[in-house]
Formats: sequence, structure tokens, C-alpha cells
Amino acid sequence: MKKTYHLCLSAGNEVMFRDLEDYNRGFNCFALALYKTGSTGLVESFMSTHTHQLVQTTDPKELMYHFRLPYSMYFNHKYHRSGKLGEQVHFTLEVIGHHHAVAAASYVLRNCIHHGAAPIPYAYPHCSANAIFRKEMGKFHNEPALPARSVHKFIGRRAEFPSNYIMNESGVFLRESVLDIPQVENLFVTPRSFNYYMNRKSGEEWEEEQKKDQNDVSPITLASIEKGVNMHGIDKMIIFENGKADYRKISDIDLCTELDNLSRNRYGRNSVYQLSDDEKHRIASELYYERHLNKAQIRRCLAIL
Repeated sequence: MKKTYHLCLSAGNEVMFRDLEDYNRGFNCFALALYKTGSTGLVESFMSTHTHQLVQTTDPKELMYHFRLPYSMYFNHKYHRSGKLGEQVHFTLEVIGHHHAVAAASYVLRNCIHHGAAPIPYAYPHCSANAIFRKEMGKFHNEPALPARSVHKFIGRRAEFPSNYIMNESGVFLRESVLDIPQVENLFVTPRSFNYYMNRKSGEEWEEEQKKDQNDVSPITLASIEKGVNMHGIDKMIIFENGKADYRKISDIDLCTELDNLSRNRYGRNSVYQLSDDEKHRIASELYYERHLNKAQIRRCLAIL
């Protein structure tokens, strides 16, 4: 029997998704893993260093295996990297009860806020927030579908997927064609309620609400959702949640793209993974002293492990 789980895969201090193609391939791998394991996807969010997914499955370990293996192979081949991508064991949390599910889904969709990547979930493209209540939220635009003959270019020739999966011209499956959006909408009941939860602040009210489930399990909190993610501390995430983030600063995706181009143009390498330690530290010094970028961001985007 399927159970509901929150899954989180973290790469620690390493970037898992370096450009738009990576984000798209990551979601495609997740979509194919859902189909291969007979699982149901509810909501998800892909950040540069980690992923969050709320799913219903009989075997979360198998689902994560079929997601991370093909993506790791793609990533290693593209960036001339070797070894396992991501932590040894992904984080799994069983979600029990209606209010627990609402809290888990909300925290997953609001992940971009807690990491200072966007001021609201709807402004972040790498999560499923904009697939929920699309019509009611005024999102009428339908993306052109990619011809079926071109789909395998973005998922591999041998990949199997159901007929209801639709890919757009950017090479990523539409989230509303992959995920069980009607079930998520039933979870939040109305667009107004959904919008309320997307803007609700973290705090004890979330925990009190989850007690209504009367299932004698620990409440879903920001700390439990982010367990194992080494990117920002809880205090910092609360600051970001309160709107005190600089959204003008360079993002990981932009910095990684810039650094991989620099590796090719200045050093004749395919990516930062082929740079020597001396070359990486020389670039890091330039970024820190000349552009005043954050040290942690510099290290993860340069893959200084």
C-alpha cells in the first residue's frame, strides 16, 4: 500500500543543478522515476544543492534510486565528474494525516523563500507552485508542447513514459501532466486557502494545527523538512521568510554558468570539475576580493569540496 513521504536529497556543499538544462533534466528524471515505480508525485522543489519531494509510494528507497542514478550519470558525463552525486542516504519522513500533509506540501513549495531564492513561491520556476489552481490563480498561458519525436532528446532514447506526460519546448515535462495536481488542490480545498498557506509565516500555529490529526506523531516543521540540508541555518531561513533577502544578488545557477564558461574560455576545460586546485583558488580569490561574493557560494559553485 502506498504511503505519503517527504523525500530530500542533498549534495551538501556541492551544486547539483548548475544550469537550466540541469534543473529540467532533474525534474524529468524524477517524473520517469515516478512512472517506473508506480508512485504518485504531489509537490516538489529543486534547489541548487538539494531537492524536496512529497510523494506517495510503496518504496521510497527504490523511487529515489531511480531518480538519482540517471541524473548522476547525466551530471557526471556533462561535467566530466566522477563519483556519487549527493549524500550517501537521502532523508525520508513519513507524513501521516491531513494537516501534516498540508504542512509538508507548504514547506516544500515555500522552500525557495527559506533559501532566499525568491520572495514568493510563484516567482520560483523550479517547483510546482504554479501548477496548482492554475486557472483560478489567473495562469491561463498554455506552453506549446514538444513534438513526440523530439522528447527523447531530453530524457534519453531508452526512457519510457506514459502518454499523459507532456513536454514543453524547453525540454521539461509539464508539472501538471506529471503530478497529481487534483489531489493537491483537494488538500488545500480552495485557491484562497492555498494562497494563504503559501504566504503563512512559520511558527507554533503550524504545530497546533497539526495536533488536530490526533496521530501522535511529531509535527512537520521547517527544521524537520530541512534536516540534513547544509545550505542555510534555520535562523537565516526565518530571516529570508520575513522578506529580508537580497534578490538582486547573483544566483547559483547564474554563477555556475559563468564559471563553467570561464573554465572553457580561460583554461580550456569542460567545467570547473577539471580545474586544478590552484586554478579554483585563484578564481575564488577574484570572486571574493573583486566582486565580494559570499564565500560559501563561491566554494559550492567552484566545487571546492
